[in-house]
Amino acid sequence: MWINATCNLDFNIQSPTPLVLMLRPRSGSQQWVAQESYILSPYVPVVEFTDIFGNLCQRLVAPVSDFSIKTSARVMTADNVDVEPGACFVEVQNLPESVLTYLLPSRYCESDRLGTVAWEIVSGFQQGYDQASAIDCWVRNTIRYTPGSSNFPVSAEEVNLRGEGVCRDLAHLGIALCRSISIPARLVVGYLYQLQPMDLHAWFEVYVGNRWYTFDPTQDELRGGRIAVAYGRDAADVSVFHQFGAGDILSSMEVRAELLQSESI
Repeated sequence: MWINATCNLDFNIQSPTPLVLMLRPRSGSQQWVAQESYILSPYVPVVEFTDIFGNLCQRLVAPVSDFSIKTSARVMTADNVDVEPGACFVEVQNLPESVLTYLLPSRYCESDRLGTVAWEIVSGFQQGYDQASAIDCWVRNTIRYTPGSSNFPVSAEEVNLRGEGVCRDLAHLGIALCRSISIPARLVVGYLYQLQPMDLHAWFEVYVGNRWYTFDPTQDELRGGRIAVAYGRDAADVSVFHQFGAGDILSSMEVRAELLQSESI
């Protein structure tokens, strides 16, 4: 399907503020970016670079003013998400080096503290995809998905204790549980068509069967219409903007993901 995804950010800048943004999706095996727009008002010079996870990042200094960033992307993405029950567990010694970092504990995914819980969840399931699926199902049925329940990232252990969280929080718990049984897992942030309420969305991927597979404990059915913007170990790596300076500068944010008809492409 073709999706037109937009993200509009409005800032109120009181002093020149360095920003690092992560707002551009990239083409890959699951999506093709056909057209993009990236508008700054007022315009300032931008330097783009690729971070250690392969994300496209934009670096700039926002001026003292009402400052806005408007992005849009027309993307062809899969109608359905690949599933592969029975996909094999990849032994650590056989993992690609680029995947090894997604086995380690990280700031919001304390996989070294959740092993006992994880092994209880996956007891009786085949190693690999089926274990990750059991973890995804357990998070969905155990942790209440409550949009707007937290305004800042919460760690996997905190989410487990609270029993509720936003999409990012549930993904953190799924990631930590998978890593604790030596299944690489990473956070993905992007757009999901027909998400309610509409916002940027977070889910997670696991590496089994020599490739990455998608899981999303916030949705009753794993569906397509996803546009990935950023990948990382946890929320610390994939924020759509990092500001370097004091104060709450974001005044509004509007996100849309709309289905395009063939004649509109």
